[in-house]
Amino acid sequence: MDLLLEPLTYDFFTKGLLVAGLSGALLGFIGVFIVLRGMSYIGHGLSHSIFGGFAAAQLFAAQFYLLGAGIWGIASAIAITTVAKRGRVGADAAIGVITTASFALGVALFAKFGTSGPSFENALFGSILGISPEQIFGLVAITILTGAFVFLRYRALLFTTFDPDVADVSGVRVGRLEAMLMVILSLAILATLTVIGVTLVAAMLVIPAVIARMLTDSFARMLIMSTVIGIACGVIGMYVSYFAGVPSGTMIVLVGAFLFVIVLAVTGGRGLRRSAGLDSHAEGPVLATAGR
Repeated sequence: MDLLLEPLTYDFFTKGLLVAGLSGALLGFIGVFIVLRGMSYIGHGLSHSIFGGFAAAQLFAAQFYLLGAGIWGIASAIAITTVAKRGRVGADAAIGVITTASFALGVALFAKFGTSGPSFENALFGSILGISPEQIFGLVAITILTGAFVFLRYRALLFTTFDPDVADVSGVRVGRLEAMLMVILSLAILATLTVIGVTLVAAMLVIPAVIARMLTDSFARMLIMSTVIGIACGVIGMYVSYFAGVPSGTMIVLVGAFLFVIVLAVTGGRGLRRSAGLDSHAEGPVLATAGR
């Protein structure tokens, strides 16, 4: 017990613990929609796109780099959707071109002009102990916004996640809803960028949701379990990071990967082989009324 309480005597650790748990909850929660929609690659891609905006914004107004990065990320999400809908280029190809170009631009700008804001290393790998009160406030605000969005649009999100074609003919504005989801995803990535880092945030979008998927067929339970798993990864990762002397963002992802291996061994990967459909007994009535 003394070993667990010792780090809590330091203000930087308690702040880091709060931020890590909150980041894990946010990414685990929104990651459910990303995994079930088969959009894991877009989470990876958007994090790289936002890095390009992160670097470009600092050339003009370093104090507004978060705003610039957010606008860049949202614009990238819209561009990916627009290009993919043209039919000649698949979504994966659109993501590959747009996001890698943005990432390369960010690296080039950092190399040429340097930075007056957060360092290149902090942007890539995160700096959870150096997060400012304003960033913590932003993380809390985006977490609340994400929860409110899912709560208010729960049935429509459920419907479009599992049967977008039927949802579209049933009156759900699928295109607008997906655009809103992309905006929320971009904001979530932006809020956690300086906590976990651009190279690791995509992993935390996927790992908790995949673990939860292996444990349950229920969409509602998956949301709760993925959020809790994300919090656990953040908290445990911070403690292990403190005692092992390893960067916190890296350790948070490694803890998640370790949990994934354990659950995979216990369940035999049943969740990975499941179809995208929900448990008909648990969620069928919800699907039937999702578009109303």
